[in-house]
Amino acid sequence: MALSELLDELERKALKDEALRERLMATRKDPNPLTAFCGVCREMGLEIYEMDLIEAGEFFYAAIKRSTNGGGENSPVLKGEDDFYEMFFANLERHAK
Repeated sequence: MALSELLDELERKALKDEALRERLMATRKDPNPLTAFCGVCREMGLEIYEMDLIEAGEFFYAAIKRSTNGGGENSPVLKGEDDFYEMFFANLERHAK
């Protein structure tokens, strides 16, 4: 399963389970938040690792850059669009309200 599908599944579960949502949110306060987050994911049987999140974001952003104006320096800067970890929490917070 692709990383985006795993994160979508995790988001669906977290939106239905407040305890899980709070547990995931608490990982953001950990001294190593990405490691803590991935640890919770793996405990739930979702094989998500730190480098998977980092690499997927960079790969996604690079694909966008290549598709815009031939990928040259005139491509738009998309702040935060390369950070799947932060995008996950932004979506979770937006949908949990």
